[in-house]
This record gives sequence, structure tokens and C-alpha cells, in this order.
Amino acid sequence: MSAAPITVRRAVLADAAAFARTMGDPAVLRQLMQVPYTSEEAWRARLGDLLAPGKPDLMLVAERPGADGMPEVVGSAGLHPAGVAVRRRHVMMMGISVRSEAQGQGVGTALMQALCDWCDNWGQVLRLELSVYADNARAIALYQRFGFRQEGLHRGYALRDGAYVDALSMARLHPRPPGIEPFNDAPAGL
Repeated sequence: MSAAPITVRRAVLADAAAFARTMGDPAVLRQLMQVPYTSEEAWRARLGDLLAPGKPDLMLVAERPGADGMPEVVGSAGLHPAGVAVRRRHVMMMGISVRSEAQGQGVGTALMQALCDWCDNWGQVLRLELSVYADNARAIALYQRFGFRQEGLHRGYALRDGAYVDALSMARLHPRPPGIEPFNDAPAGL
């Protein structure tokens, strides 16, 4: 039996309920830097800010047909500026989440392909960064398949389920940074 097709698209405000449902899933929450007791209203406000015109953030969702045949959001991913410093404009930070019942079914791969395509071909991103809990082997393997490499270990990085846990910093450099050929000769008269 083939897997249901996965479509990746830009997030919209109407996706707030799906974000709240995914981030509220205890199995998903424990692997993210989110906090419990999320709400649709909080996600609507957050998405409203991230989706505002002129914002450099990119918010994507992955959907596939649900039990009723209608598209259902099963994952999300985001790219966010690494900071406001002029010298770091070439860097984005990323985050990704996949509903627990959709994990291991290609959703993360589809989102990663979309993020890397946007970074490499449209977003002028040279460096893509992330943090991942050191015990999240499935996510680490996904990131490595897309060219991410471990750059450091952060001891006691975050409080999770009442214990401080370690995280890895990982990054991916553009595999073929764009360039431009110099002029061979200047036109006459210039």
C-alpha cells in the first residue's frame, strides 16, 4: 500500500488550530522548545506576527488527505533569521515538527526538502542552523541526510520533563553557493 501524498505549502492563519494540536501532543512537545498548554489563540497571534508582510520568516505546513479525504496538516517547519546583525543575514535558523502519528512516513523529509530548496534557490541562505536534543536520534539522522553536521554539544541546554537535557548544534552550508562570472571585458566607452 502506498503512502498518502504529502503536499507542502506556506502556512496561513487558519492553520493555528493544527499548530496547537501538533505542539500540544506530549510526544511531539518533548522534542521541541515549546511549552505545554498551547492554544489556538496563541498560535493565531504567533502566526499573525510571523506571516506579516515584510517578515523574513518562512512558515510551511505539510498536509496529506485525512480520513475524510480532506487535506490535514501533519507537520510544520519554519525558517527564522539568526539575528539582526548585518553580518549574519546569510544565516537562518530552522525548526520542524511532525505529528506523532505521521512520524516515519516521509513528512519530515518533505518539509526538509522544501526548506533546503527555498534556502538554496530562493532565500539567499548560505548557512542553515538548528538545535536538536542529543537523544533525538531520528531527527539527527534526518538532518544528516540533508547535509547537516554536528558543530557542538550544549550541556544542560533545556529543561524537559523535569530534567536538564543536552542538545547538539548542527548546521548545513549551501552545497553550491551561487556566484556570478565577472565581466570578461567592459563595453566600449565605459
